[in-house]
Amino acid sequence: MSENTPLVPRPLRQLAEGVRSVMTTRELRRHGVPVAAAHERCRPGGPWQMPLPGVFLLHAGPPSGEETLRAVLGYIGGRPGEAVVTGLAALALHGFNGAPSLGELDRMDVLVPRTRRLRSSGPARLVRTEVLPRAVELAGFPVAPVERALADAAGRIGDATTVRRLLTEAVRGGHCEASAALRELARARLLGRPQVAGAVRTLLAEGRSVSEERLLDAVRLGRLPDPCWNVGLWLPDGPYVGAVDAYWPAQGVAVEIDDRTEGGAGEWRGTLAGIGVRLVRVTPRRLRECPLGEAARVRAALRAAAAGPPANYLVVLPR
Repeated sequence: MSENTPLVPRPLRQLAEGVRSVMTTRELRRHGVPVAAAHERCRPGGPWQMPLPGVFLLHAGPPSGEETLRAVLGYIGGRPGEAVVTGLAALALHGFNGAPSLGELDRMDVLVPRTRRLRSSGPARLVRTEVLPRAVELAGFPVAPVERALADAAGRIGDATTVRRLLTEAVRGGHCEASAALRELARARLLGRPQVAGAVRTLLAEGRSVSEERLLDAVRLGRLPDPCWNVGLWLPDGPYVGAVDAYWPAQGVAVEIDDRTEGGAGEWRGTLAGIGVRLVRVTPRRLRECPLGEAARVRAALRAAAAGPPANYLVVLPR
C-alpha cells in the first residue's frame, strides 16, 4: 500500500462528504472499514474523531448540533422506537425560541427503556422510563411530544423564569394545550418543585387566554352574531347559575371552554339544561385545530334554539 492509497472505499468517502457524516462501528464495517483503521483516523491531527464510544465523526473540526444528536442516537442504538429525544433537545427540534439550539447543548436527553444497561456518556444522557412515549419524527429524529419534553426539561432546569418562559411558549405558540402540559408535570411529580409551582399559575392563565382568543376568532370566522363574553348567569330571583365564556341571551345558547383543569363537571351545567339553556362545550384543542368546525356547532345550537321553545330569562353580568 503506497502513501497515496485511499484508506477508505470511495462510497464511504462520498457519504462523509454528504449527510452521513456520523457513522457507527457497525455501519463502517458494512462499508469495508476495519475498526482499527477507523481508530487510526481518529488520532490527534487525523481527519476523523470519535465523540462517543463506537461512533465516528467523519471530518475534523467541531460537530454541528445535529451531528452530535446523531452521534448520541448512534451510541444508544437499539431497535426503532427504543430511543426518543426529549428535554431541551426535543424542544429545540419542536422549534421553541426559548430553548437552546442543539449546538448550544452540552448534553442531550434521550428516553430509553428501563431495562437498558447502557450508561450515559459525554453528550448522551440516558433517561430510563417504564413507558416510552410515541415519538414524532422531526428533522429525521425520533422526538418526544411537546408536553413530555417540557416535563423532562422542567425537571432539570432550576431557574423558575426559564421554566415559565418555556411553558408559556408551549401554549402561546400552539405547541400543546395547557391541560396536557399540566398532566405531564403532574405525572412526573414536578408540581411541588419551586421552579414549577410558580409557573403553573402562569401556564393556566396563558392557556385560558389563548383559548378565549381562539373562541373569539371562531365566532368571527364563522360569522356568528356577537355574544356576551365572559359572563355570569343569575336567575331573576337572585340565585347564581354559573359562568360561561360566551352567551347569546336572545337564543339562550352558552359556550364553555372545557379545558379540564378545574375538576368535575359541576351541577350548574345541569341547571342550565333544566331552564332551557343550550350549552355548547368546546375544547382548546378543537378551537386550535378546527375553529370553523366549532363555529358550526355553535351555529347549529343557535338554529335549534330559534326553532324551539324559548329559554328562561336570565340576568347576565360580567364575571
